[in-house]
Amino acid sequence: MPDSAPLPTADAYPDAGALRGLAGGAVHLPGDPLYDEARMPWNLQVDEHPAAVAYPADPQEVARVVKAAAAAGLRVAPQGTGHGAPPLAGRLGDAVLLRTSAMTGLSVDVATRTARAEAGVLWGDVVARAGRVGLAGMHMSSPSVGVVGSSLGGGVSWYARQHGLQCSAITAVELVLADGTFVRATEDHDADLLWAARGGSGGFGVVTSLEFDLLPVRTAYAGMLAWDWEHARRVLTAWGEWTADAPEAVTSVARIFQIPDIEWLPPHLRARKLVVVDAVVLGDAEAGARAIAPLRALRPEVDTFTQMPAADIAHLQLDPQEPTAVYANSVLVHGLPADAVDALVDVAGPGSGSNLLFVELRQLGGALARPAPRGGAMDHLDGSFLVLGVGLDVGTGWSAVRQDALRILDSLSPWTSSAAYLSMAYEAAARRGWSPAAYDRLLRIRRQVDPQGLFVGPQAASND
Repeated sequence: MPDSAPLPTADAYPDAGALRGLAGGAVHLPGDPLYDEARMPWNLQVDEHPAAVAYPADPQEVARVVKAAAAAGLRVAPQGTGHGAPPLAGRLGDAVLLRTSAMTGLSVDVATRTARAEAGVLWGDVVARAGRVGLAGMHMSSPSVGVVGSSLGGGVSWYARQHGLQCSAITAVELVLADGTFVRATEDHDADLLWAARGGSGGFGVVTSLEFDLLPVRTAYAGMLAWDWEHARRVLTAWGEWTADAPEAVTSVARIFQIPDIEWLPPHLRARKLVVVDAVVLGDAEAGARAIAPLRALRPEVDTFTQMPAADIAHLQLDPQEPTAVYANSVLVHGLPADAVDALVDVAGPGSGSNLLFVELRQLGGALARPAPRGGAMDHLDGSFLVLGVGLDVGTGWSAVRQDALRILDSLSPWTSSAAYLSMAYEAAARRGWSPAAYDRLLRIRRQVDPQGLFVGPQAASND
């Protein structure tokens, strides 16, 4: 984590005092005993000092905080878990950080195969609840990620190649606007706001709940294959060729993984440098084994594939669940020919000197490449793979970690898309997250519902 700046005092933000007593007293100002803890996001790389931190428990408390912040001349920055906090860095000095983690209502309707999740619900909660009734949510790779934030940003799940982005599954959104008005947006009412919620990244209100479709998935064939990273070039080349013909029922991720010696990781993986392929196949064990047979032919050292309950897939990728300081950046690429694999391994594999925790290649295509029938600000992804570099500060400093990640991105520049997946590309220009028409429409919607620019939205199209 970067060196912390001195904590401000309440005197630095005298207008924030008007918020005291709101949200049942769960408002913390600089100098308060719980302020330092309250302001910390999941990604501990970010060390922000907002004018206040508020924890409303329901939409009514959200509205009171929003109105009080506006009256005090402060802005409002909604935040769930804070996995995607880096884009907020340097932008919260005049803002109320509105943490939504106290709003944890969750319901699953078996008959309609839908869920309603309030803004503090985590994907682990959804997959556990849905799994008990034979359903699955299009969850992220970590169960500790918030449903609302990841859905607003798009949402690439383990079922994405067959079912598209999670944001396309949204059927209704409830939110508090800049004037304190509560709105429930559907296809029939305030449809522009529903369109914006489908991948618009926020910035147009405080989303207090989402309703979305679930999938009739009880089990899937899933697991990990792993080799020593000396085989990275061979394995990644073969994996790239395999993905070209893989059915849409398959979604896979390949990683060059420098695994730390951390107690919660499986003992046989700790302190190893591996090339790993994780995959989920929608279907039975026979179909799954048939689908991954070309990868098994590469004779992996580790093979954990089995037919597993859908709820267990949320834990497949061994992502850290406790708050962690990480740097991440990504690009979308149009292909992974042998030259691209060579370039990637040269800067991230054996002998590269890279300090990154892992470099991840997420298989896209399939339904992700086709505009979703429901439409939305983000309705598909313009790339065949999402390449993500993730690093921890292991004593070299964040600048060195960032440079290692940028070398990954630069090495793939001949194959890079002009688009970006902003939920994992913190330094990309906002316009790259949407088509020109969608970006302009997002700006118009925000100006209509937030003409004074009250909301600070991570990776949101804005009129700042």
